[in-house]
Amino acid sequence: MRIAIGGLDQETNTFSPFRTEHKDFVFVRGDAIIEERLGQPWPDRDVELLPTFVAWAHPGGLMHRAAYEGIREGLLHELEQVLPLDGVYLDLHGATEIEEVGDGETDLVHAVRNIVGDDVLICVSLDLHGNISPAMVDGADIVTAFRTAPHRDDQETRRRALGHLVRALREGLKPVSVMIKPPLLLMGEEAITDVEPARSLYARLEEIEQVPGIMDASLLIGFAYGDTPYTSTSVIVVAECDGELAQQYAAVLAREVWARRRDFGFGVEVASVDDAIRLALDATERPVFISDAGDNVTGGGGGDIPLFVERLLAVGAEDALVAGLADAEAVRQCIAAGEGKVVRLSIGGKLDPVHGRSLEVTGLVECLSVAHEVHSGLPTTALVRVRGVRIILTTDRLLFYDRASIRSAGADPMQHKIVVVKQGYLCPDLYDHAPRAIMALSSGAAHFRLAELPYRHLRRPIFPLDPELDWAP
Repeated sequence: MRIAIGGLDQETNTFSPFRTEHKDFVFVRGDAIIEERLGQPWPDRDVELLPTFVAWAHPGGLMHRAAYEGIREGLLHELEQVLPLDGVYLDLHGATEIEEVGDGETDLVHAVRNIVGDDVLICVSLDLHGNISPAMVDGADIVTAFRTAPHRDDQETRRRALGHLVRALREGLKPVSVMIKPPLLLMGEEAITDVEPARSLYARLEEIEQVPGIMDASLLIGFAYGDTPYTSTSVIVVAECDGELAQQYAAVLAREVWARRRDFGFGVEVASVDDAIRLALDATERPVFISDAGDNVTGGGGGDIPLFVERLLAVGAEDALVAGLADAEAVRQCIAAGEGKVVRLSIGGKLDPVHGRSLEVTGLVECLSVAHEVHSGLPTTALVRVRGVRIILTTDRLLFYDRASIRSAGADPMQHKIVVVKQGYLCPDLYDHAPRAIMALSSGAAHFRLAELPYRHLRRPIFPLDPELDWAP
């Protein structure tokens, strides 16, 4: 049994003022795909896995067409080199948008189908924040998605997807995937999966999968910062062979999602920027993590708005850490000065000048280091102390997703009173170790005021922008 593996993983915020380019991608190739994306070797010796590459990038703005076409043609070329195949597993995101092309997943799935033919099974795994088109589902045979937000089951989902594909090939099944899209627009922060109503709705997936003849069930929250015709929640059910059975249970779950549409909300404490700082300063807990949610790097924000630095300095905060702020020029100035030197910097406001402006500061360069995910050996972060506020400056839009990644830049987050991160809901390690977490309603390309976003392609009517909408699957 010969199965090729490849993929493209990038979440696109079409409201970001910058573009995602080829240089922003990391290419995971060969056996590293098995180690990093699946997390463990595949146990079946009669299954020959043929890894090509998975290209991934941090969430960002619209992807340049030339960058996408280069990745697509490279993947198709490598697939051609390993023909004939019994199956293809595609590790995708679900919210990749390409300039002048549109939905990247649909384009890529159909391009792969043209290469391998109609008799080869194609299985796709997705992030639950995908905006899914009917044409993408039609082009694949098996579609499944993550079931946790914050994400804890990415590797588990990929192994489940590959397991479905192996089983279908072994048993001669002809899977049928059916999708229904409730017209519901949600932010990811409104659907944390261990908080109601998402907790109950996601528990229903395993119940549906117990029905004889059902292979898989998925609920995708969607990605509200993608301005596309397919931006909404999606319910997908995969049957072993019976499309009517998949349709029946997709409709059941879609009705349940729609019935609870008014119950979705933030699962953590929410406040304005100034109120979040005040609450953190007054808190008995230590540390208090504050999410700079509008400038959320995981949602495609620029990660360079210095508003929190400005407000923390204004109130005289004495023990705060901002992790981090993207500004390559400021890092270069810190490197030129060296550790232990005082520098005058103009930080931030360069990637996203629409929502933020640069801030003039004078501070002490405490540490220069190589950031996580970067292996050049050159300093790519600078830890700068400005009075009582420490700032991790970065040459790139880096996500400080856990305590170790922050420590790699020279600061221990657990030793500060306040820690500000460029996230929406906290990533799992921070979430698990935060004595208290506050999500700040800050400005940026991922702000929470959906009614103010300049949608042009979003299908209307959609709840909650059209609150009186009546719908049934």
